[in-house]
Parts: sequence; C-alpha cells; structure tokens
Amino acid sequence: MIRRILASSRFFIAVAVLGSFISSVVLIVAGVIAVVDITLDAARHPRTDVAEAKAFAVEFIELTDVFLLGTILYIVALGLYELFVDPELPMPGWLVIRDLDDLKERLIGVIIVLLGVTFLGSAVTWSGDRDIIYYGAAIAVVILALTVMLWVSAQRHRRDHNEP
Repeated sequence: MIRRILASSRFFIAVAVLGSFISSVVLIVAGVIAVVDITLDAARHPRTDVAEAKAFAVEFIELTDVFLLGTILYIVALGLYELFVDPELPMPGWLVIRDLDDLKERLIGVIIVLLGVTFLGSAVTWSGDRDIIYYGAAIAVVILALTVMLWVSAQRHRRDHNEP
C-alpha cells in the first residue's frame, strides 16, 4: 500500500508544474501587454533625443528579462512534468530532460543569458559612476560559478557513463 502511495505521489509534482506554467504564462502575457503599451506610447509620443531613445531601449531590455524569466518558469514546468509525470512528452531534442542534471543545465543556460541581459540594461543607462564595475564583476563571478558547476556536472556525467 505504501509503495502504491509513494508511486502515485509523483503526480503531486503536477501542482508545481501547474504553478510554474501559470506563472510563465502570466509573465509572458504581461510582457506582451507591456510591449504593446510601450509601442503605442512611442507612436503617440516619438522619442526625439538620445536620452529618450535610450530610456525606450532600456524598457525593451527590461522586458527581455521578463520574457526570459517566463521562459525559465516554462522550462521548469516542462522539465518537472517530463521527469515526474510523463517522460514521453513530445519535446524538441534540445529540451528533452532525462534527469535533474539536464534540467539544471537548461536553467543555468537561461540564467546566464538573463544575467547578461540584466547587465546590458545597466550598461545602457550607466551614468559614468564606478559602481557598474562592481556590478559587472559580481555578475561575472556568478556566471563563472555557474559555468564551473556545468563543467563539473558534465565531467561527472561523462565519468558515470564512461564517455571519453
């Protein structure tokens, strides 16, 4: 009986899948609404100088962050569903998740891009103070740590599967 309960409990992850998926949809829809709103605002009030154009560009860069966060939540939803509920879910090859390491790799890749986009938004609005150097260095350290983690994980995967 306990075995059957534990075997069925994997479907409890479906709650997390649903929450991640709904969060993803909400973020992406909110992002699209914001894009339309900013575009309509730009059409009504054209940007006439460089500072206004930069502000306009930053708004779109920040929306890229929103879309990337929505993408992360979508990948989490798909990955958890694939791992715990239905491993036969039809997916493109680059998004097939066989284990938690695969899910981590996909997430880390998107997080690295998200950090880069976040820094780009800061660089575009940079006013010349030195703080951006520390901010960029902090992001670089996090990206380096994530890259090392991916490399170690790949080495462990190769060793466990006797790949060259």
